[in-house]
Amino acid sequence: MTWRRRCANATDTEVAGEELAVTLKSGDIVLLSGQLGAGKTTFVKGVARGLGVSERVTSPTFTMVRPHQCHNDQGISTLLHADVYRVENLAEVLDLALGELVEESAVALVEWGELASSIFGREVLTIQFQVDQDEGRLLEAGGALAQDRRSELDRWSAQ
Repeated sequence: MTWRRRCANATDTEVAGEELAVTLKSGDIVLLSGQLGAGKTTFVKGVARGLGVSERVTSPTFTMVRPHQCHNDQGISTLLHADVYRVENLAEVLDLALGELVEESAVALVEWGELASSIFGREVLTIQFQVDQDEGRLLEAGGALAQDRRSELDRWSAQ
């Protein structure tokens, strides 16, 4: 099962991220997929705001992982924002050790997640970004973790 949400502009995409943040729990890994300019980083900015990140969020394209301190009531202390667009092989993704890092009161959002999905296994939330005819964005959530958050995602997609 998948959940869909249409975002007419960047502001809507950020709000969709902020509203998804309330569904996240410590240890979650969210894989973001879509073409360049589809809104992945904009979405992460919204998630960050929803998790109480106060610093500026930018794409970690060249650093690969950027940690952000969170302030929320969900028990999530760190948002790990990763971008694996420039990885040359899966060993580089393994070296990031995101799976171990999220065990310590963190969540990870991984841009270009489809490139590394085999490493993270099935217990992930996936968000696919598509640009539509009107330059809006269609977000499609799925993955095994989504099934566990069915009621929250029903509310998220109804927005």
